[in-house]
Amino acid sequence: MNLIDVKIRNGEFNLILPYRPPFILGHDVAGDVVQVGAKVRMFKPGDEVYARPQDLRIGTFAGFIAVKETSLALKPKTLSMEEAASVPLVALTAWQALVEKARLKKGQKVFIQAGSGGVGTFAIQLAKHLGATVATTTSAGNVALVKSLGADVVIDYKAQDFEDVLRDYDVVLNSQDNTTLGKSLRVLKPGGQLISISGPPDPAFAEQIGASAFMELMVRLLSSGVRRKARAVGVDYSFLFMKANGTQLREITQLFEAGVLRPVVDRVFPFEQTNEALAYVETGRAKGKVVIKVK
Repeated sequence: MNLIDVKIRNGEFNLILPYRPPFILGHDVAGDVVQVGAKVRMFKPGDEVYARPQDLRIGTFAGFIAVKETSLALKPKTLSMEEAASVPLVALTAWQALVEKARLKKGQKVFIQAGSGGVGTFAIQLAKHLGATVATTTSAGNVALVKSLGADVVIDYKAQDFEDVLRDYDVVLNSQDNTTLGKSLRVLKPGGQLISISGPPDPAFAEQIGASAFMELMVRLLSSGVRRKARAVGVDYSFLFMKANGTQLREITQLFEAGVLRPVVDRVFPFEQTNEALAYVETGRAKGKVVIKVK
């Protein structure tokens, strides 16, 4: 379960995503293969697998879902089904932000916001594996957690403003509001990268989803302010809309099985309490991920 499930349910992405009610929520899945198509070669019935279903297709809050072979990977042997279900969206988001887009290198400095959240818990671990110095924000009660994941600089967002602490960072992974986005520009050094997973979407995103000319114009206008401010300080701004990718998920699997990464699961709800689970995610107090289990 992810915060984006709550936002889609609340209609926050109606203008840019093609989902029309009634539809089933859910972006992560782990389970057993029960049937395969005639051209499937990599998987067979009985395989334990996990995935973020293919782009612009959701529906994992159900007993069964069809997933493209290219979006799927074998579940890490070291993880339970519940742990594996918590991984795909956030781990792929962290991978595509830090490895694919930022090309994070040893010795660089990265600021990962909301370090105790779903994306944050994976991004901290991945950044440390890549050799970066990692700063993050969290509440006082989660300081020990984010330090155990590898955070070098931990800022209690209730007591300090990260803008007063951080300087000359190479990469910022933004997951918060527009105010935080503006501050993030000021902690980057010239040539740095501001990668946002919470918006505003940029023209590259409109191209990625094949948006209409009108929608492309709207997206361009939505992000014009932050893109202009980024250019003024010599920083690159980009919006990341995570893509399903079974190949990358298999690389992530190897990191789990090698002990480089570990999942952080806050609570597991039974399927019958899906609405309660969504309400809990919406509070923003979850440490890591929230999972629902279908019997």
